[in-house]
Amino acid sequence: MTDFRHADQQASESIEHYGYKQELHRSLSFGDLLVYGLVFMVPIAPFGIFGGVFQGSGGMVALAYAIGMVAMMFTALSYAQMSQAFPMAGSVYTYAGRGIAPPVGFLSGWMILLDYVLVPALLYLIAAIAMNSLVSAVPVWLWLIGFVILNTVVNYMGIEMTAKVNKIMLVAELIVLAIFIVIGIVALAQGKGRGFDFTPLYNPDTFSWSLVFGAVSIAVLSFLGFDGISTLAEENKESARAIGRSMVAALLVAGVLFIVQTWVASLLVPDPAQLISKGDPEGTAFYDAAAVAGGQWLSKLTALATAIAWGFANALVAQAATSRLLYAMARDRQLPSFLAKVHPRKGVPVNATLLVAAVSLAVGLFFYELSNGIARLSTLVNLGALTAFLALHVSVVWHFVGRHGSRHWWKHLIAPAIGFAILAFVLINAEVYAQALGLIWFAVGVVIMIVLLATGRKPELNISDEEIQ
Repeated sequence: MTDFRHADQQASESIEHYGYKQELHRSLSFGDLLVYGLVFMVPIAPFGIFGGVFQGSGGMVALAYAIGMVAMMFTALSYAQMSQAFPMAGSVYTYAGRGIAPPVGFLSGWMILLDYVLVPALLYLIAAIAMNSLVSAVPVWLWLIGFVILNTVVNYMGIEMTAKVNKIMLVAELIVLAIFIVIGIVALAQGKGRGFDFTPLYNPDTFSWSLVFGAVSIAVLSFLGFDGISTLAEENKESARAIGRSMVAALLVAGVLFIVQTWVASLLVPDPAQLISKGDPEGTAFYDAAAVAGGQWLSKLTALATAIAWGFANALVAQAATSRLLYAMARDRQLPSFLAKVHPRKGVPVNATLLVAAVSLAVGLFFYELSNGIARLSTLVNLGALTAFLALHVSVVWHFVGRHGSRHWWKHLIAPAIGFAILAFVLINAEVYAQALGLIWFAVGVVIMIVLLATGRKPELNISDEEIQ
């Protein structure tokens, strides 16, 4: 049986141990990684999709987020194991490629690209629409361009600048969230809304597992981002354990915040029955609940906070994570080599960063013109991430138990199996059209891999001595 106790020591070594050159700047601490994950997930993320989760869950929003947190916690545990084994950029692309086989890594990376490449566009679009609702004189497309340019400049300045901005934005989001929760609880105590009850967690009149898990497939959008921490492995200055620990910590903190805020908001919804039957086409359900608690000023404050958090803070780290994934795949010749270029002074994958900006702008504008564009884009983002997470769980079992004969049954077999089962059930209960689009994207990835094989660019990864053994 292989001894895994040396994983921490491995993490502190240069990635030259794996045949790569250390190009990115190692400057991030555990605290930086935790803040990065929290900002990526957005502590106030439910503000923007609250109405959709409320309708999908039959009003049991807090339950949907609780289940989502548990599902993502098992995924974080699998990320923690693989990030210790392979402390380098690339996320699930690297872990599945090294844990199972390079072609599997390519397809896993391709599926999570559906999440990483599209999520910045989704964030920019939601933020632009929110800002347009507050300042209608500025068109949506102009807001979208402004957000893209701002974030690209900050990311171009280097990961250290991104980390500093993250901390400022996180504090601002937490202040707004605290204001809403305090005023909301006071309002409920004064008799506003429905008063305190447990229906946001369990409502026997509407409960069914298929209903709740269908809502979880929407709610997990708020959790996506914790996995982005793994893309910063080559910029982590501490041991590889910091990656896994920061993921688990970020998920736990965000999950508790999501459950509390959606519980309070659910009890303040003006007309729950109408929201369940007709949905939230304007995306204002949370802001309407805030207005019940504190009036229009609180409604506008939460809307403004959503726009800034999604369009600047969250999109900033999403762009950074996506550029690192593109960089890792290009470095292994699975994407065009120009994406592997690193700025010699700033230590950032500059071409990948600029490409993400361009794609985000184009996709954002396209889906803005599309009917029900935000819902469709959200579904694609979730589907890509959850499918890639399934491959991650398999890679843990394959690498540790199958390849190295590990007998650490909980972390190398049972936990990944539970995580796989939960995510599979969520995907089964997702919208049929989303499943179809996911299959189409996967098929395109298979075609691309066949072309790579036919042209002599077989997916290959540099292998260390430990991996050979």
